[in-house]
Amino acid sequence: MCTSVRFSDAAGNTFFGRNLDWEFGYGESPVIAPRNWEHAWEFEDETHKQTLANLADPDPHAVIGIGIVANDTPLYFDCMNENGLAIAGLLFAGFAKYEDAPVAGKVNLAAFELPLWVTRNFTTVSQAEEALKNVAIVGKGVAGMEPSYLHWMIADGTRSIVVEYMADGMHIYNDDVDVLANQPTFPWHMENLRSYYMVSPEVPATCTWGSAELEAYGTGAGMRALPGDYYSTSRFLRVAYLNNHYPTKDTEGENVTRLFKTLQGVAMIEGASIMKTGNVEKTIFASGYSGATGTCYYEKYEDLAVRSYRLADHDLNSSQLIMVEE
Repeated sequence: MCTSVRFSDAAGNTFFGRNLDWEFGYGESPVIAPRNWEHAWEFEDETHKQTLANLADPDPHAVIGIGIVANDTPLYFDCMNENGLAIAGLLFAGFAKYEDAPVAGKVNLAAFELPLWVTRNFTTVSQAEEALKNVAIVGKGVAGMEPSYLHWMIADGTRSIVVEYMADGMHIYNDDVDVLANQPTFPWHMENLRSYYMVSPEVPATCTWGSAELEAYGTGAGMRALPGDYYSTSRFLRVAYLNNHYPTKDTEGENVTRLFKTLQGVAMIEGASIMKTGNVEKTIFASGYSGATGTCYYEKYEDLAVRSYRLADHDLNSSQLIMVEE
């Protein structure tokens, strides 16, 4: 299970991040896809080429993200391009339904390609949103791995969207609270927020019941309806509250602190939640991205240090994938 969040600094730069919660890691690390690295899409055809010619930027963007590499292809859990457009895939089990085969007249993408396709080709959420309207997600794995059933949050400095591909096709939603968790569907999560509209950072006013005067013990009393468990619906509520009540900050350091403190508010602690496999689920890593500096930030469960990796420190015109040393 996972949680993601987006906000902007005072200058309108993207800050985006996610927790990846699972029973084990995959050997993931920071990976850069430079501008001149060439990639052939799984189902590239004339429809695909024409869509990119009409809607995509003229030249591929450099991309940095957390992932693994298979068949010389970065399989990104999350990533951001040099213009600050970011994306993360989060588990959407029981709801995601991909096509069994390519669909005629559509831009067909394997699920593992979507993060790279979005960040490689577009600068803004609005560009990506327009192109995604004619995309079909095909359930093809890679290197012997089965496809992961996900939904995606895509973000830039102004807004974010949620992309869900189900049995009836593509759904794209404007994300007014700039967060995402796991199943159920995004509209369900947004409707559920209405049951918590009264939650507030303020100390509730003193009230009277009969002749008894009731007063809060102190701060935090206005948050008492917020659930504290790790269930997807609870994490969505909690991260939406935290993200939308955190004050706007100015500096890189302040915003990176904001990002990781917000993600810590929904992080999973080892031993508190056990999966059906019998293994414990925990936050394997938290990753963050700054559109202001083109930096990827990365924190592992076993390492309290938040490490940083700047795109500008690498040859972005290279023709080879760059495996960044941790």
